[in-house]
Amino acid sequence: MSNEPSRGSSNGLSVGLDIGATKTLGLVVDADGGIRATVREATEPGAEGVVRTAARVVEALRAATGDRLAGTVGVGMPGLVDVERGAVKHAVNLGVNGDWLPLGDLLGERLGTRVVVENDVNVASLGAVAMSGEDDLVYLSIGTGLAAGLVLGGRLRRGDHGAAGEIGHVPVDPGGALCQCGQRGCLETIASGSALAAAWPSADVPPAQALFAAALAGDPAAVAARDRFAAGVASAVRVLSLAVDPRTFVLGGGVAQLGEPLRAAVADALREQARTSPFLTSLDLAGRLRVVPTHYPVAAVGAALLGRS
Repeated sequence: MSNEPSRGSSNGLSVGLDIGATKTLGLVVDADGGIRATVREATEPGAEGVVRTAARVVEALRAATGDRLAGTVGVGMPGLVDVERGAVKHAVNLGVNGDWLPLGDLLGERLGTRVVVENDVNVASLGAVAMSGEDDLVYLSIGTGLAAGLVLGGRLRRGDHGAAGEIGHVPVDPGGALCQCGQRGCLETIASGSALAAAWPSADVPPAQALFAAALAGDPAAVAARDRFAAGVASAVRVLSLAVDPRTFVLGGGVAQLGEPLRAAVADALREQARTSPFLTSLDLAGRLRVVPTHYPVAAVGAALLGRS
């Protein structure tokens, strides 16, 4: 942008947006990390729709707080993100295809403020830092897909090609299902919300909730499906631990709405995988697991913190 307003709000308020395929959640965080206001709206598809929705959410936050909110707005959204340019590409579920969408510039011009853009899993990892108080962690997002955000020694690790944390596309079963990435038997085909939906279809409640409830009730098929899923998530934790050895693992994403039952199932799978390995046992991976509290807006909080950077 040609005009470069101040990066921080004079009153300590920061705005964060979590733009998803179905909803855009915006919030205002104060200097102490408290959430002062939230606004949720359905996301309009397409490049113009995404920008229009985001602008509408910020204006609603301004009205709710009675503040201009002139500081930097942080945005997290799926797809490939060019952080330097504030541009997004391949956010397929949002209808953002083809050329790069200069989201930062377009939204900044509408709002009259600076906008910074980051991948949604990366901003969620920043929110996990704020939630946990740990600055060395891996945030494992278990949603439609499976991906990780890495904050190592207080620094977000994106990778040279932006592919750091794409743990869902590590192949673990040569004879497994074909993954959307073109490989076969990726972790994402076992340990993701879409994998759960395929294994345990449910019309009235989310598949993860239905599966875990059936397993708790003793349904043998559900127990087997839950344990296979949990073992896949545990494998992702194990690989990430052996690669970067973070202090803490935080489970998030849509499936993490299960809360403690998810953490317990993955912890059990980790202990089972370490049963014959003194080396893995010494790493205490199960003891390093946490789960995002139900309904905590980790990505939007992280986006607000991004705006302060």
